[in-house]
Amino acid sequence: MSDYYNAFEMSPVPAPGPDAVAPEPFRGIYGMPAFATIPTSDLAASVDFWTRGLGFFELFSIPGRLVHLRRWAFQDVLLVSAASAPAQTPAVSFNFACVLSQVDALVEACRALRPDSVDGPRDTPWNTRDVEVITPENARIVFTAAKPFDPASQEARNLAAVGITPPAAGRGDNEERA
Repeated sequence: MSDYYNAFEMSPVPAPGPDAVAPEPFRGIYGMPAFATIPTSDLAASVDFWTRGLGFFELFSIPGRLVHLRRWAFQDVLLVSAASAPAQTPAVSFNFACVLSQVDALVEACRALRPDSVDGPRDTPWNTRDVEVITPENARIVFTAAKPFDPASQEARNLAAVGITPPAAGRGDNEERA
């Protein structure tokens, strides 16, 4: 018996598909279960890249010190003023979900602002399309869009080999487990 169960109703990420629609930017205030804090030596330039290139919006700011950015619910980033940003891009990345229809526009917007900032898009063995972006602060940000699930695909076989099978159609069973 598997300890995993369908709990997709908890997520703002839509079901994968060629016509999946991204949720609206989420402007509510909540206790953040996770967030990234990114130091920047140029807060204005960082906010510009994150908003125009990556599609975030400014939720609030403390002038000269901090800007809280968000896209969807639970996609929060705090840009904090610092004397300097890391000189090298770390191996570690921070990933955000997106939908397939956002990938090309994200790539174009980031390349228009910083031509060498984007790697990809590339398809993964686990059925996603990923775009890696290096931000002005040298943060490694990856946008991941789930591709439509094809049960006959190599990606489906890759996932099944590690015990991940597609969820049953319909509502999740998180309520009975909560």
